[in-house]
Amino acid sequence: MSLGDVAGMISAVAFVALVGFLALPLVKLGKVFDETRVSVKELTDHTVPVLDETAAVVASTGTQLDKVDTVTTAAAQVSENVSALTSLFAATVGSPLIKVAAFSYGVRRALATAAAGARGARKR
Repeated sequence: MSLGDVAGMISAVAFVALVGFLALPLVKLGKVFDETRVSVKELTDHTVPVLDETAAVVASTGTQLDKVDTVTTAAAQVSENVSALTSLFAATVGSPLIKVAAFSYGVRRALATAAAGARGARKR
């Protein structure tokens, strides 16, 4: 073996050691990537049902809001009807009722004055 052969062997052994030294971090990096892949898969498996439930809740909320809108519209119509009925009652019954009350008050006052006058005439 010549000196060149020995130098070639030493450089070949050094190259194999360097490859082995660099391969170890690459293997560890591969394991990290495998764990990351597993973690992402688990996260996806747990997140997809939550997203499905959220979509269902949002759809249900839209339906409930439609129902609330219907109830609100009905309540507004009832309020308008009550207001119209109150106005109608006041116009048809309220005015004559006030006139009857005023007339009966006038009759009572007149009878009370006449009765007081009759008592005063008897005392003299």
